[in-house]
Amino acid sequence: MAIVCANSLTVMGLRQLLQTVMPVMEVDAFASVEELREGQLDQYVHFFVDISILLTDRPFFLERARRTIVLTTSIDHAAHLPEFHCLCVTEPEKQLVRSLLMLQRHGHGHGHQMAAMPQMAKKRSLLSPREIEVLCLVAKGLINKEIADRLNISLTTVITHRKNIVEKLGLRSVSSLTIYAVMNGFVDIDSI
Repeated sequence: MAIVCANSLTVMGLRQLLQTVMPVMEVDAFASVEELREGQLDQYVHFFVDISILLTDRPFFLERARRTIVLTTSIDHAAHLPEFHCLCVTEPEKQLVRSLLMLQRHGHGHGHQMAAMPQMAKKRSLLSPREIEVLCLVAKGLINKEIADRLNISLTTVITHRKNIVEKLGLRSVSSLTIYAVMNGFVDIDSI
């Protein structure tokens, strides 16, 4: 995967999300098309490119339209470029994670699916059945109090389960836990 974007924060965040969704994929970042061209273009399955960079060098990306995902700040789908799949980077975190998971699951509108992540059976077996229940509810957006009420357990017990999940999986953010839950089949992407 290649990210072509001059905004360091966008690159850092997107790299983290992509490596969580597809840990087997290497993610390289470039501040410009010129930097990208200096490397070996054929090694990249997808190009995540900032819209301003795409508009500056549109012919380059049109040749690679099936592999290009445009990073926009517009939520309005009518404003998106029809030749490319667009990903709004200003969406709320939960929606952005969902959009990335949908890209991974269904491809990006041009029939080219992103590489699948192998399930992590070893990590999966580390979780107890109750921890899996808590993980699923976290992935669905419930807060600790709601999880406690839903499972008829104390708030302290929910916090303990979440602490154990984080320690066992090494995943700290709700986004990465959500991605893990979806990628391992604990939660259907349509339910988040």
